[in-house]
Amino acid sequence: MNRRNFVKKSALTTAGTMLIPHFLKAYELNQFGQAAAPVKVLVIVQLSGGNDGLNTVVPYRNDIYYRERPRIAIAADKVLKLNDEVGFHPALESLRSWYDDGKVTIINNVGYPNPDRSHFRSMDIWQTASNADQYLNTGWLGRFLDANCAGTACEPHRAIEVDDTLSLALKGQKLNGLAVLNPTRLYNQTRHGMVKQLAHMQPEPDHTNVAYLYKTLAETVSSADYVYEKAKVQAAKAAYPASELGNRLKTVSELIQSGVNTSVYYISIGGFDTHINQPGQQERLLRQYAEAVNVFLGDIKQAGRLNDVLLMTFSEFGRRVKQNASNGTDHGTANNVFLMGGNLTPGKVVNEAPNLTDLDDGDLKYTIDFRSIYATLLRNWLKADDVAVLGQQFDLLT
Repeated sequence: MNRRNFVKKSALTTAGTMLIPHFLKAYELNQFGQAAAPVKVLVIVQLSGGNDGLNTVVPYRNDIYYRERPRIAIAADKVLKLNDEVGFHPALESLRSWYDDGKVTIINNVGYPNPDRSHFRSMDIWQTASNADQYLNTGWLGRFLDANCAGTACEPHRAIEVDDTLSLALKGQKLNGLAVLNPTRLYNQTRHGMVKQLAHMQPEPDHTNVAYLYKTLAETVSSADYVYEKAKVQAAKAAYPASELGNRLKTVSELIQSGVNTSVYYISIGGFDTHINQPGQQERLLRQYAEAVNVFLGDIKQAGRLNDVLLMTFSEFGRRVKQNASNGTDHGTANNVFLMGGNLTPGKVVNEAPNLTDLDDGDLKYTIDFRSIYATLLRNWLKADDVAVLGQQFDLLT
């Protein structure tokens, strides 16, 4: 089949409800399904929109916090106190027992030099692990996949995004992650006759781009078969909340317990851009987050995998210290990051609360580069070469 015929057929052929070009999301891996499931698994939850960290981990003894947020600050007597300085938003009550058991680590003041307040640019920086003035077309997890591929014989490490589209974070130079929201639906879409026919065709040798598409489609079909068969092995026994995050964490749990050979799972949920009437919206979102994560951790613990699974939560930036006139907050800079599970030693608030007396034009100053967290996870958890993946050396968390 030549390029013209391929493009014509792929534009007209549907797989379920999705056009084939939109559907090409597989990542390039050889030996698919040949190795045992990885011992350590990283689950990443992205809170898109810029979650307000100051109202999530609340500096309840800081008078400046209450002065700058007279209508949206969390009352001190409502805060779930973690130490003498900070405490959880009351909506995170479901996570309190995990913190008390040493399974939650909180890292304050996380950011990067010369922060960008654009959602899209700041998310690109977090997903690619670039400098603020650097533009990369590969993500840090995509480069993690690349680093585990030698020549044409790739290591069987994988990354799955529980979504219909793949984020930049999981796109590498040689390999991409797999976007799959529902293994059964993905499998059924690849059963379409035209999809299977295209997957087995050989392109003309002078059409490199078309060859890449054929190869990707073939691997998508193979990936769908593998994940679908594995996902049938172990259904989640826990009762997950019927929220977007609850459903996606349920999928992750089932894949982990079924032995799917995946090192990284990636989930993104939105709604955290709270410019207007923040208290009610953030309370609802944080409660949904905490309830879903609580069930997930309990499910993984019941399966005997809690020490093997580490969950990281981040947002592309925090909010400004001073509330706005609409009972909300505007785009800020530094924020907090959560690490949960993973046999932490032990979980705690690892660094100082935000310094509200030393701001950068009304914004928090970062004290920990987010890439130090990435470097620590890559080296100590995923056993990867953090310098090769990140392109430079960052201090590890202690």
